[in-house]
Amino acid sequence: MESKEIILRTVTKLAIFTILAFAVFLFLAGHHNPGGGFIGGLTVASGIILLLLAFDMKTVKAGFPIDFKVLAFVGVLIAVTTGMGAMVFGEPFLTQTFGSVYLPLFGETEFATAVLFDIGVAFAVLGTALSIIFTISGDIHTWKR
Repeated sequence: MESKEIILRTVTKLAIFTILAFAVFLFLAGHHNPGGGFIGGLTVASGIILLLLAFDMKTVKAGFPIDFKVLAFVGVLIAVTTGMGAMVFGEPFLTQTFGSVYLPLFGETEFATAVLFDIGVAFAVLGTALSIIFTISGDIHTWKR
């Protein structure tokens, strides 16, 4: 193993936690500030792409035993279902509702249906981006042989 690979892998192991924590921050900040499911999903995808650059595809796929195409489909399904949920109550598509819920550790916490929509968007973006990257990466790996 070359010294360049050791440095890249060590830095990746340390940086991935920062990247994923920042992705969670962007996701949670998206309801009151810029951010949300789209940029949160892209940030998680960028962290996984960094892992793909530092390690081989087999190692990364073993760490994420998920079919990313299914994840993208589930994300779109969640987002559309959340948007149509308002129509059941006679409201326009994508109308959100919010209220507050008491959580034992956090106290009175605001809950909005936009959170569910953002989860769907994050899953859709993450699944789509990683499906594309893994497909391209697999094609390049096959082509090099």
